[in-house]
Amino acid sequence: MVAELTGERAYWLAWSRISGIGPVLLRRLQQYFGNLESAWQAGYGELQAVEGFGEQTVNGIIKERSQLNPEQFLAQHQQQNPFFWTPADSDYPRLLLEIPSPPPVLYYRGQLQPSEIQGLVPAVAIVGTRDPSDYGRRWTRKISTVLAKKGFLIVSGMAEGIDTEAHRACLEAGGRTIAVFGTGVDVVYPHRNQELYQQILNHGVAVSEYPDGTPPDRVHFPRRNRVIAGLSRAVLVMEAPHKSGALITAHIANDFFRDVYVLPGSLDNSRCLGCLGLLNRGANAILGERQLLEMLEGMPQLDLFPQSNPAEKFPNLSPQMKQVWQAIAYEPTSFDTIVEQTGLAAGLVSSSLLELELMGLISQQPGMRYQKT
Repeated sequence: MVAELTGERAYWLAWSRISGIGPVLLRRLQQYFGNLESAWQAGYGELQAVEGFGEQTVNGIIKERSQLNPEQFLAQHQQQNPFFWTPADSDYPRLLLEIPSPPPVLYYRGQLQPSEIQGLVPAVAIVGTRDPSDYGRRWTRKISTVLAKKGFLIVSGMAEGIDTEAHRACLEAGGRTIAVFGTGVDVVYPHRNQELYQQILNHGVAVSEYPDGTPPDRVHFPRRNRVIAGLSRAVLVMEAPHKSGALITAHIANDFFRDVYVLPGSLDNSRCLGCLGLLNRGANAILGERQLLEMLEGMPQLDLFPQSNPAEKFPNLSPQMKQVWQAIAYEPTSFDTIVEQTGLAAGLVSSSLLELELMGLISQQPGMRYQKT
């Protein structure tokens, strides 16, 4: 999904400011037109041909884009928010490119390490309730400490409770961490985590979909959970009641084909009931540090070298086949997800998958799932 046109960065930013165009619709535009600059120039009828773009949406697009010059907007935006990625940038986090809804703009602050951004360092998310028990805090610190010492990158949301314990224990163990904010990356929430924030900037990275100065908003925090899951190879839920943002992260992780691990708890502890529900639906149980390490170290390693564009190796791929190939991740992607992301008829997707498999570009997995080879 990395764009080939140097001007694409401006168009990712501009499209992200159009009302009603979220990450999923934006990715459909990019796949349908090949690049977002072409989508920006598209007429009424062309836009309506894209799945999910009805009359009201297209009318809004045409009105708003007439008032926005992408190149000028990029120049102005960079003055106020100089540190951000778009999927057009070569250093955009690789794992986020493999999810159905990558953030069109991702702001960052801190000390970057290319190997982490490229997904070569195993990243594990640790999430849970804002009001953990002593048991939950103790095991969060144990798990975060041992993973940090083993070289894992710890991802969390810097919320109160489990998130804060995970970040702190990781840093105290000499590890590195990524904090995903539901505010601008310059707005610390909760405010009492100011000291932790400074430590993260010195030994990790803070990222957010929201520009500098964005205050806390209750709708932002559930949305950022998909970024936490997307940046990670596995998600660990340490303690979560029935209604918990951590459960949202776990369900999203499952949709992204990330492994989910859960710390078992007591039926007498309401903070554990959400975790027990995840276990009942097939999540992996955390039975100790050694057992968890063995399971995490068994995760397949990501390729050390970037995959080549199929258009370079197979120049005769039809636009339809390229569209299907782009919708498939390096981890198993369901047939329904591919149909949804491409907007193509199921029969066309099926025939393209067969051809791509015969060419050795993808492989089929159980349950009608496909992944890039």
